[in-house]
Amino acid sequence: MGSSPTLKPDTTLTLSSSPPLQALKPEDRGIRLIQLLLTCAAHASSGNLHRADTCLRYISQLSSVSGDPMQRLSARFAASLAVHLVKRWPGLYRALNHAQSPKPEPDRTRFLFARAFPYLGFAYAVISRTLLQTMSHERVIHILDLGSGDPNLWVPLLQSFANMPRGPPHLKITCVSSDKDVLENLGPKLVKQAEALNIPFQFNPLNASLREITMEMLKVRSGEALALTCVLSLHVLLAEDDCVDTQFGVNKADRVKGSKQVDHFLAMVQYMSPKVLLMVEQESDHNLARLMDRFVEGLYYYSTVFDSVDANSGNLSCAKRLAVEEMFGREIENIVACEGAEREERHERYVRWMVRFGRAGFKPVRLWYDTMEDAKQLVKSFGSNGYKVLGERGSLMICWHERPLYAVSAWHC
Repeated sequence: MGSSPTLKPDTTLTLSSSPPLQALKPEDRGIRLIQLLLTCAAHASSGNLHRADTCLRYISQLSSVSGDPMQRLSARFAASLAVHLVKRWPGLYRALNHAQSPKPEPDRTRFLFARAFPYLGFAYAVISRTLLQTMSHERVIHILDLGSGDPNLWVPLLQSFANMPRGPPHLKITCVSSDKDVLENLGPKLVKQAEALNIPFQFNPLNASLREITMEMLKVRSGEALALTCVLSLHVLLAEDDCVDTQFGVNKADRVKGSKQVDHFLAMVQYMSPKVLLMVEQESDHNLARLMDRFVEGLYYYSTVFDSVDANSGNLSCAKRLAVEEMFGREIENIVACEGAEREERHERYVRWMVRFGRAGFKPVRLWYDTMEDAKQLVKSFGSNGYKVLGERGSLMICWHERPLYAVSAWHC
């Protein structure tokens, strides 16, 4: 996997002697915005509020949520840096936060993202075919959906199970979500679809966060062939107070920080002995202690994401594109402005997840694809030449112009 380019802030940047902002060409404006963002992040990290404020004033003149990709991205990162600074005054931050209008639900925006772009659509196809292959001889199947709740994943899978050579199995899906509306939307759709297909089906909604679940809540029964799907959700378990529990520090042998929540979760999963655990995660390093480190990594990662959104948003209205980018804006804000247990968007690259799963006694499972060419054709079906799929140490990664953005992997005990 490629590493991020070296990006360094120019803390000696003389803002007052810059050429007129209105005279900058788009390419020069993009370079200028990157310089300003990195410089602002350096000042915010060191606590130099006056210089950070000066940078933000210039960034606000160059950026826009309705401009080109770099302008839109800069607006999100600048807003996140502003929140980082305002949090130094908790009373002021809370007052401003209470005054904000309600934000769209992230789960529903993710469903929109899944329909409009191939990243999750490709992951869903791989998950479905891997589940079908793994469960082809099972008659009682229990799938734990930990973090998706998306009908775009489960409705096609029900249709595939209905056409199994030996007839449909008895299928139970337990969906875990902290958003009650997601559960109330998904359950009736799946029940109705199962009835139409004459599939013996049970839907179990579990209104809880991934951190809260226990084996008792999941109601796994003897005789069930068990599978788990974790779609953009496991990284939340990495959130903890970074200043305590030094015994869960970085393992010098593999340079991966321990996590009590992840260890507990994987131990629980291993005890349940699933046939397969399927995981989709962002392919980036945002679980870094230093603000500047994760700011640079975030800027590199999300600039690629925003480029892909811009190039493939022809089937989205401006309002829907804005909603999708606000979803990413919330991720950026959490990465930049939050610390400790509050910072949940702790994305890690697949190689680090390999270490975590290996420590817990898991082994990788070969994902569905007859040949790599079949996987490439699946991505091409989404209609853009910019997407690419790579096989990487047992995972499949979907890329935008050579940059891996999302990784799909499978594991068994």
